[in-house]
Formats: sequence, structure tokens, C-alpha cells
Amino acid sequence: MTARRAQIALGVLWLLAGLLQFQGFMYTHAFVREVLGVNADGQPAPLAATITGLVGLYGRDLPLWNTLVGELQCAIGLGLIVSRRSVRPALAVGFVWCLVVWTVGEGLGGILTAQPLSPLMGAPGAALIYGLVGLLVWPRDERAERSSTRHRPLASRGGRLIWAVLWLEAAALWLTGAQGSPADQLRAMATAAPEPLAGWDRALAGVLQGAGGAVPPALAAVSVAVGLGVLTRMRPAALAGGSLLALAYWVFGQSLGGPFWTGASTDVNSGPLFVLLAAYLSAPLRLPQPLAAGTRASAGGGATVAPRPWREQPSPPDEAGGTRLG
Repeated sequence: MTARRAQIALGVLWLLAGLLQFQGFMYTHAFVREVLGVNADGQPAPLAATITGLVGLYGRDLPLWNTLVGELQCAIGLGLIVSRRSVRPALAVGFVWCLVVWTVGEGLGGILTAQPLSPLMGAPGAALIYGLVGLLVWPRDERAERSSTRHRPLASRGGRLIWAVLWLEAAALWLTGAQGSPADQLRAMATAAPEPLAGWDRALAGVLQGAGGAVPPALAAVSVAVGLGVLTRMRPAALAGGSLLALAYWVFGQSLGGPFWTGASTDVNSGPLFVLLAAYLSAPLRLPQPLAAGTRASAGGGATVAPRPWREQPSPPDEAGGTRLG
């Protein structure tokens, strides 16, 4: 996937998040209490005070702020989609907004609390991944946007490092029992999901319950393999495996980014973002173009035109100013 296509895909996700902000539930104080306010619970005192203060400000003029939030996210998405010229300002605004949303709307993924967000539920939080993907697709020049990861050093090295850190964090969360067992998390999601998705959640929860305590260590081991594999020659397998696992989390634990059906979803959650990141990092290396006929490599790595055969070179002029034959 080229950088430009990744920018457009990221823009579509931003645009969808903005449109979801215009749902009726977002204009009620239940949204302020149940979605935003709860992020202060269990946080260190300074962070809890910051979240509470910003949420209080948001709630005092809820229609105005919520409309502005929706318009801002739509503007970021459209800026990424419509033109290369608007990508930089859209991403710059997006970085600031990601920080605000990850802090207030997601409570830093709960990493400073006793119950951090589970990988099954979208850890470390979609807002953070929006920002990380934005860093990777920051436009440099037209050649870099059209080329593969060979000509995008940040995507090639920094992107793989970001992928590894995200999955190693997921492994740590599984080992610390974030948000309880996977079976309990699936049953909780089944209460809000429509059929047949709720039935799938309950069935999978039953299978995982039967496996007992072996599930979190197994998922942690898979997460380590996915995270470290991208730093080796097994990168394609690691990216493919991570994408499939992220999609499984998205379908079951995140209910397709829902619950859209209850009107309470603010974005598509982290599953599609992991897939987008994997697709961007999966770009094959671009091999050097073959030398054209009649050229040869120079000592400095460039290409110089080979001299023509002696027969094609004009003879030096004679004393009379003509050209000798021969």
C-alpha cells in the first residue's frame, strides 16, 4: 500500500468517526457520564482532575461542543482524502485531537489504572493508533508517497517498531489479566450485540471458558510472536497473523466497532487500524530499476552513458577544415 492510499484509508476512518459523533446519544448527558466521565475512575489524581475538568466543560454546553467535535473529525478525514495539499494540516490537527481523545475519551487506555483496556476490547485505544498511523503516513515527497517501504525509512523501521511495541504491550496485558478473562469480556459484549453476533460471542465464550486459564498465556505468546516476527524475515507472516487476530478481536470483542446498533459508538475501534497498519507495512521492497541499454553504472552508483563505438565517432577535421574519411 502506498502512502497516499494509506492517507485516504485513514481519512475514511476519521470521516466515519466524525459522522458517528452526530448520533443522538452523543447530545445527551448520559454520553458525558457513561462514556467520558468514567475515564477518571482509578486514575492518578492529576490525570483524574484533568479529565473531570474537561468533561465538565464539555457538558456545560454539550450541543455546541459535540457539533464542533463531529465537524472537526470530518474535516480531518476530508483533508486526508480530497487533496495531497491538505494532508499535512489535517494530520497536524489530528495529532493534537488524538492526544485529547486518548486522554479524555479513553483515559490513556487505562494503562495507569488497576484495570487497563484489554487487547480484546481495543487496547491501547483507537485514538493512539490513529496518531501513530498518521505519523507513518506524514507526506515527504511525491516519490516517497508512490513508492514502497524501501523509500520510506520511517515506515520501514519506525513502523515495524511501532507494530512490535503495540503487540508486546498486548502480551503484557494478557499476562496481567486486564479486564478479567476473555470469556467474561465476550459475555459482556453479547449483552449489547444483535443476533447472530451475540450468539457467536456466547458460543466462543463457552469454548474459552472450557480452556480455563490457558487462554491468556496462549494469546500472550501469539502476541509476542506477532510483535517480534515483524523485525525478522517472518515479517509477512507476522503482519498477516496480526491482521487476522486484530480482525477476530474486532468482530467478537469489539462487536464490529459497535455498538453501532445502540447509537453509542464514537469510532470503529482499533481493529481496522491494525489492519491498515499491517497493509502499509506489507508493501514489498522496490528493487532498483534495471539499467537501460547503452548505460553503465558509475563508481558513485549513478548511471553514465557508454561511449559510442569508434566507427560512430566523427573523424577529426583535416587542415582544410573538411572531415577525413576512414
